[in-house]
Amino acid sequence: MLQDKDRIFTNLYGLQDWRLEAAKKRGAWNGTRDILAMGPDWIIQQIKESGLRGRGGAGFPTGLKWSFMPKQVGERPHYLVVNADESEPGTCKDRDIMRHDPHLLIEGCLVASFAMKAHVCYIYIRGEYVDERERLQAAIDEAYAAGLIGKNACVSGWDFDVYVHHGAGAYICGEETALLESLEGKKGQPRLKPPFPAGAGLYGCPTTVNNVESIAVAPTIIRRGADWFRRFGRENNHGTKIFCISGHVERPCNVEEEMSIPLRKLIETHCGGVRGGWDNLKAVIPGGSSVPLIPKEICDDVLMDFDALRDVKSGLGTAAVIVMDKSTDIVRAISRISYFYKHESCGQCTPCREGTGWMWRVLERMAEGNARTEEIDHLLDVAGQVEGHTICALGDAAAWPVQGLIRHFRHEIEERINRYRADRPHVAVPENLPESVAAE
Repeated sequence: MLQDKDRIFTNLYGLQDWRLEAAKKRGAWNGTRDILAMGPDWIIQQIKESGLRGRGGAGFPTGLKWSFMPKQVGERPHYLVVNADESEPGTCKDRDIMRHDPHLLIEGCLVASFAMKAHVCYIYIRGEYVDERERLQAAIDEAYAAGLIGKNACVSGWDFDVYVHHGAGAYICGEETALLESLEGKKGQPRLKPPFPAGAGLYGCPTTVNNVESIAVAPTIIRRGADWFRRFGRENNHGTKIFCISGHVERPCNVEEEMSIPLRKLIETHCGGVRGGWDNLKAVIPGGSSVPLIPKEICDDVLMDFDALRDVKSGLGTAAVIVMDKSTDIVRAISRISYFYKHESCGQCTPCREGTGWMWRVLERMAEGNARTEEIDHLLDVAGQVEGHTICALGDAAAWPVQGLIRHFRHEIEERINRYRADRPHVAVPENLPESVAAE
């Protein structure tokens, strides 16, 4: 269990003032000039040694990502872009950081940008986050007025500017290259890689895109030391993490805890347990709507970190824990998630454009039972054809919930189909197979 003295986000619930002076009393902007004086290479090495992995979903080592930026600035300027397009269903951690601890993010922007030799940072914020954008802009204005950013930021000799860009509410812009396209004023569609953003990102210049939480924790890690951060969690899964727990629990909440905490302990300690008791648990989506669900028997012992959840064929993702008790219509729930990905697909890739809609339509029929049992394998086959065959990871995000449903709850789909056929023996099941599957 994480002790209060080890929490990075000490105002996560907004019980204290968010403004600059209160943030300083909590430790923000403490010794920032001294951190910058150590130089970019030292800062990057500290982040590498801490074991920090990206908090936006993919879990890529943050220090390594920073080190991909060119060591020297040529004709093209360097940029840091902060991904605040928090659109994954179930995820609401970055919102509370920007609402209640915005100065931690702004200080993190300065430290990370300095480490990557970027004089400019853009924070791309989700379209629906109007209050959060206003709060963040007010905190940026405070930092400018205090000389913490701007010309000669923190009296370090480094000029640094931060700009907030308000998106229009498209989920696809959470993908880093679609975000860059949108930031440039274009249609938010993912780019083919390579080139990667570190080589050619915003305006064709070297760019690093990081999640809000990844950037906000950096100054505190450096102040307290990489060894302090590594104390938490298992090997390759170090540090603290904000978990967003929602669904059928007694007290839904956001909470900062140490990595590798058991899922059951996380729910029972901070949320008062599952509604109706642990035995009433049916399944959990452990990392936001895009990762495969896991049933109760796995939830009993699984740890909340990247590797443990990967081993049970799911993922930590954004650590948005969606709890479903036995009252849940699990097929209908995954159908609803499938509709979300159908709606949010940018349509650039054929497997995603066509496959997301097809999977949703079949799941809608399966939720009623109006399907054939052989269609379960057809659905699994199409999900596999979508997964890994698109420019960005939205195709994977659409396929994984379907795969998780069939992996763990195939019997429920079969029972529903059999019950439907028994009650309506003369009703014809509609043909709804893509040509590639129907031909097999």
